[in-house]
Amino acid sequence: MSNASIEIDRHRNSKKLSDQGRQYIAGGVVSLNRKVNPAIAFARAQGSRLYDVDGNQYLDYHAAFAPHLLGHNNPDINDAVRLAMDNDWSLMGSGTTTWEVRLAELMREVVPSLDLVQITNTGSEATAHAIRLSRAWTNREDIVLILGGYNGWHNDVARMVMPSIGQIGPRVSPGEYPLVTMSAGIPAATRRLMHVVNFNDIESVDYVMRRHPIACVLLEPVLQNVGVIPPHPGYLAGLRDLCDKYGALLAFDEVKTGFRSALGGYQSLCGVTPDLSVFGKAVANGYPLGVIGGRRDVMEQFCHDDQTKRVLIAGTYNAHPFNSAAAIKTIEILQDPAVYETLEATSARLQTGLESLFRRHGITASVSRIGSAFCVYFCDHIPIDYHDLLAHHDFSLDQRYRLALINHGVYHFPSPCKQGSISLAHTNDDIDETLQLTEQAIRTL
Repeated sequence: MSNASIEIDRHRNSKKLSDQGRQYIAGGVVSLNRKVNPAIAFARAQGSRLYDVDGNQYLDYHAAFAPHLLGHNNPDINDAVRLAMDNDWSLMGSGTTTWEVRLAELMREVVPSLDLVQITNTGSEATAHAIRLSRAWTNREDIVLILGGYNGWHNDVARMVMPSIGQIGPRVSPGEYPLVTMSAGIPAATRRLMHVVNFNDIESVDYVMRRHPIACVLLEPVLQNVGVIPPHPGYLAGLRDLCDKYGALLAFDEVKTGFRSALGGYQSLCGVTPDLSVFGKAVANGYPLGVIGGRRDVMEQFCHDDQTKRVLIAGTYNAHPFNSAAAIKTIEILQDPAVYETLEATSARLQTGLESLFRRHGITASVSRIGSAFCVYFCDHIPIDYHDLLAHHDFSLDQRYRLALINHGVYHFPSPCKQGSISLAHTNDDIDETLQLTEQAIRTL
């Protein structure tokens, strides 16, 4: 039997469900960035494991694009949500609630730069609010974004995460790159306000800020939608200085770095204080919740006395009681230092094991890791920006590697350069099994 036949047989029910989905769902799946090959349909998850509708089991390093920091269906999180139900917490839609106050208090406690916060349903909502706040505060409209970054689906940030070299052209520094949108329907006037530069390129940020009225520089402090590309020493501090010099706001998109880098976000590791920060994903361990917070004077625009200066924030489901219960419990769990000690030990075990495997099999690879987020780059160094990644990473090998891992029961998102995520639920035995299965997969490449 051919490999293709084996693959079809292993995922027969997944294919049936995918075919059925296309009859009722535009695109066949409710978030089109989930549309991948193989189109595996998952039925349940527990701890570090995924189970598909065909009964196949996988060690999970996708974590639904990284929210599951504590693992799938963490019992303490589930108990907190059940308790909220048993206590008749409900969507009130009027006035404040005990849970939103407690969640805001905890966020301020663990991330000191958050003088005030607001709760949203997603990270995309939070970045939209960050941009609107910045524009209202500065009375400017242009924004600086990063090539290879992702900050949500809305018009102001919806550029392609991984454009081709033909679309963006060769490296320019100082300078900016053509905007390649990821969606139709974005007004030309909006596109003109978006300025895209490379990560780790402080000169290009200065170049743009000298030429355009910039409201904010919005970026992931670690580029984690094309793997894990860390900032150069001094880069983030340089952005802080430029924003102060030109009167723009510095906004950190910590939706991915968030609690995976550290409880205080990556900003607590780099020592740079942004004006605004947004969080999501791991903040509620898989429940839909986002956070925006920052400087008191900027955040108070949400409730400004002058209606002409007031920035709208509204949402029927903001701080939904069950999502808030999950977030509160998540943060309380993460406040135990032993949690991060365990995460670091487990993550380091996987990194060193992978590095040893690649050396032993003569494969040129570099494992980039910050906290529990990691990525294997098939080149002799960790890329410094998107052009470096395009020039040196072996995308074909990466794709084959990911598919081989899936065939051996280790699930990474089957698209090159996507971040891997380790959870508290991963045990040393899980890591050792992962390394054994990875070696088997490598032998098939």
